[in-house]
Amino acid sequence: MQKIIIENIQIYTNHGCMDEEGKIGSEYSVSLEIHADLMKSADTDDLDDTVDYVHLNQIVHKEMNIRAKLLETVAVKILNRIGEEIPQVKFAEVKISKINPPMGGNVEKVSVIFNQTY
Repeated sequence: MQKIIIENIQIYTNHGCMDEEGKIGSEYSVSLEIHADLMKSADTDDLDDTVDYVHLNQIVHKEMNIRAKLLETVAVKILNRIGEEIPQVKFAEVKISKINPPMGGNVEKVSVIFNQTY
């Protein structure tokens, strides 16, 4: 099993429990790791034989742009879409970080990490 890792996708969107977060939005960073058999694509050099990381990036962007109160909800939706749309993926892990969360103090980021075996 091989891996594809996409690190630090930067997205500005509006998740959060507070009304202000929905109106103002904030910065997020998303990282994704998938496990799949990539040996055929290594031999054929053909995009059709691999997991297209552009497709992975599109899934992340689409789900991140649907407002949710909790990052946990968004993480599960990303993992579910990967499993539904990309059957070559056997395992995926997503890390979503909210940059400078409104917590009444100086906090760099808060992150959730979820994974799924398919």
